[in-house]
Amino acid sequence: MMKTFLVTAAAGDTGAATVKFLRESGHKVRALVRRDDERAEQLRALGAEVVIADMLKLKQVRAALDGVSAAYLCFPLADGLVEATAIFAQAAKEAHLELIVNMSQKQSRSNATSQQTLNHWMAEQVLNWSGVPTTHLRVTLFAEWLLYTSHLIREGRYVTPFGADSRFAPIAASDIARVIAAILLNPEPHVGKVYPLHGPREHSHLDISELLASVLDKPIRFEQVEVDEFLSLLGAPDNPTLRSHFTAIRQDQHEGLLAGLDDFGREIIGQPLMTLPEFIERHRGQLGG
Repeated sequence: MMKTFLVTAAAGDTGAATVKFLRESGHKVRALVRRDDERAEQLRALGAEVVIADMLKLKQVRAALDGVSAAYLCFPLADGLVEATAIFAQAAKEAHLELIVNMSQKQSRSNATSQQTLNHWMAEQVLNWSGVPTTHLRVTLFAEWLLYTSHLIREGRYVTPFGADSRFAPIAASDIARVIAAILLNPEPHVGKVYPLHGPREHSHLDISELLASVLDKPIRFEQVEVDEFLSLLGAPDNPTLRSHFTAIRQDQHEGLLAGLDDFGREIIGQPLMTLPEFIERHRGQLGG
C-alpha cells in the first residue's frame, strides 16, 4: 500500500537523500523546507510534494502532517529545537502518526555541556512523553564535514578544532538516510528504539589527514585551530550557537565520548556502510583530487 511520508529539513544532507530513497521505494513524500529555492526544485524533480513551513508554527506543522503515515524529524543546528519538537509532537499526535524517526546526537545526555546537545536530549524526552511511536538516531559526526571544509582541503589543509588523536567513526549522510528510509518503511521493529549510528571505521583526526593525502594523492597537513578561527574559516565567525557547540564537542572528543562503533546501521540497511576512503574518492572533484 502506498504511504505518504513527511521529511523535514528536506533540503539538507540527510533529508534530500531520504526523499530520494523513499521515492525510489514507490511512496509519496512531502518534503518540508524553509525556503523555495533551487534545492526545493531538486526535490520536486524527484517527485516530492514540497511544502514551505516554519517548524515553530503549529498551524503550519499541522498542515504539513495532514494525511502523513510517518515522518523524519530533523531540526537545524540552531535555537528552537525543543520548542519545535514539542510542536511537532503535538501535531504528530493529532495526526496519529505510526512513527517519528528523530535525528539526535551520539553524545545526547542529561548532563551535556553543550546546550545544543542537551537540547537534543530534552527533545528525545518530549517525544517519549508524547506517546507518539518514535525511533531516536544518536548520530556521530558526518563525513560531510570534509565537504564543508573542502575549500581548505583543496589548499592542502585539514583544519579542525579537535585534537589530532581524538577518535570518532564518521558516517556518510547517504547511509544515515538509508537507515531513516528503512525504518520508516518498516516501523514496527524499531518503535521505542534508540540507535547509536557510527561509520564503519574509527579514525583519529591525524588519520583523516593522512587518508586525504593518500586518496587524493597530494600533501595534506593536519592543523588544529581554536574554535573561533575554525568558525571564521567556515564563514560563520559570529555564530554563538556554533561557538558553544563546537567548544563542547571538542571537550567531548577529548574525553572520548565520540569514540566507538556499532552494527545497527549495517544491520538495518542490509549492506556495508561507506568507508571514509570511499567517501573521499566519491567526492574527489570537490576535495581537489
